[in-house]
Amino acid sequence: MVDVNTEDILILALETSCDETSAAVVENGRRVRSNIISSQIDIHKKFGGVVPEIASRKHVELILPVVGQALEEASVTLDQIDVIAVTYGPGLAGALLVGLSAAKALAFATGKPLVGVHHIEGHIAANYLEHEKLEPPFICLVVSGGHSHIVYVADYNDFEIMGQTRDDAAGEAFDKTARALGLGYPGGPLIDVQAGTGNSFAVDFPRVYFSDGSLDFSFSGLKTAVLNYLNSNAQKGTEISIPDVCASFQQAVVDVLVHNTIRAAEQKGVKQIALAGGVAANSQLRSSMKKAAAEIGAEMFYPRPVFCTDNAAMIGAAAYYGYKAGKISGLDLNAIPGLKLGSACG
Repeated sequence: MVDVNTEDILILALETSCDETSAAVVENGRRVRSNIISSQIDIHKKFGGVVPEIASRKHVELILPVVGQALEEASVTLDQIDVIAVTYGPGLAGALLVGLSAAKALAFATGKPLVGVHHIEGHIAANYLEHEKLEPPFICLVVSGGHSHIVYVADYNDFEIMGQTRDDAAGEAFDKTARALGLGYPGGPLIDVQAGTGNSFAVDFPRVYFSDGSLDFSFSGLKTAVLNYLNSNAQKGTEISIPDVCASFQQAVVDVLVHNTIRAAEQKGVKQIALAGGVAANSQLRSSMKKAAAEIGAEMFYPRPVFCTDNAAMIGAAAYYGYKAGKISGLDLNAIPGLKLGSACG
């Protein structure tokens, strides 16, 4: 256990797991002093998704300027920083290595402790930045382009996965459906906008619930059903309503996410439910989950959109609680692209 005194702890956090280069200064795991995000969406948009090699090269270009900007905006020097934190997995290998190399260099040069952070733990901790009263235990639904997890947060550093995707992540299904509809990338926000004027009951897309009582997800069948619907209508020469398809698809995803999350909360007997990850910004998911949570007497929490997508502030929040628990990483910490939730950092 690290002897953390009662003085304020400033953490410089780095996040480069995918296509956002981000650095932030976070105070005591709750207060964001700065949160700089350089997004590569415009670069990858023409490819319809993230190109790992391009993402890695952009991280190399941007990481030091972004760190400098984060320190400047927080009005602190590197000497005033207490801890260096960084995402070390899961994510794209090359992208992770850029942030990890920079963080280890900073820790070595300054003699500051290094804390490796699990990316999903970061997403969960994003809620601490927004909701001062939120404390474990609670259920958190983490949904993004790469992850769909129902997590029981027993304590700040104690996580139990109660459900996860068996194939496509929710965000991935959004992206692929948007691509099939010719809407562009990233698909989530574009489908959300289209769905706002559509009929969510226009097309009866499938919902997958496992008969063995599992809280896992499966969205590949839904994605295939959308493609089959589009191809069938194209062959018949029948015009489709894009807003109706988007609304029906989105409702199918949200119904399963909400149903399984509420079941998890009931199984654990908790009255706090949080959302995290890029898909947590979806308007239908927020409204449906809030309504379902109220029906079981649970309170609903979610971060503002800037903290839903990948950002370093959430990594700083998670690192604070890891640091207090004595989770210090060595300078031999390596990137682990397939890191499982609950794994100990090296």
